Amino acid sequence: MSPRDTYAEVDLSRSPLVLRDLTVAYDADTVVQDVDMTVRPGSMTAIVGPNGAGKSTLLKAALGIVRPLAGQVSFWGGPITERRRRVAYVPQRASVDWDFPTRVIDVVLMGLYQELGLFRRVNAVQRATATACLERVGMQDFAGRQIGQLSGGQQQRVFLARALAQGADLYLLDEPFAGVDAATEAAIIAVLKSLRDEGRTVVAVHHDLGTVRQYFDHVFLINRHRISEGPVAEAFTQKALDAAYGGRVQLKG
Repeated sequence: MSPRDTYAEVDLSRSPLVLRDLTVAYDADTVVQDVDMTVRPGSMTAIVGPNGAGKSTLLKAALGIVRPLAGQVSFWGGPITERRRRVAYVPQRASVDWDFPTRVIDVVLMGLYQELGLFRRVNAVQRATATACLERVGMQDFAGRQIGQLSGGQQQRVFLARALAQGADLYLLDEPFAGVDAATEAAIIAVLKSLRDEGRTVVAVHHDLGTVRQYFDHVFLINRHRISEGPVAEAFTQKALDAAYGGRVQLKG
């Protein structure tokens, strides 16, 4: 049985994220074409492919940040508008305005915005939740610091804490390890694995082929088209990498 057949058997109403025939273009350039994807509940999935393959666009289109030309997206069998509270998104760090004058604790509290609304005051329980999320990523001592004063790795931890505060069931992360130090990478992957062990689902755009087997249990390879999908042992093969990268990379180990 191929990984494709295995995924076809997933109950789509239980899958945290399903894409069918998704096509996205910027002007006349098609960057994602006719892509199917089925995310297993309780899994950690790496989205892998060369630069320009459409990895980040795939996440943005799923979330409605960019509008697809065609295709269908569902979260647990429904649209994102009905499931938004269950989905947390951590964007690329480079896409954030870090000069905005706000404190670390306030950034994390943004993860509770659906509870807080625009004008409600933060109560002690909500502040305790935000503090606990900072502790989980090792940033509790920086709660009062301005976000722009942090290192790149520290900023990434804070944005993960904001996602944790949301209490989501599905975490979508765009290049969470890009430009961070080794200690931050280890801390982030430990948190993500703990989320999976709690029964939550993690999907991350990932660029380091050498850590896919170590960090993830499922993989989705893309180069504008879907190349392969499934458990790492089945879908992360030299043949799939050749198709995605044009024979430019070799699978080690």
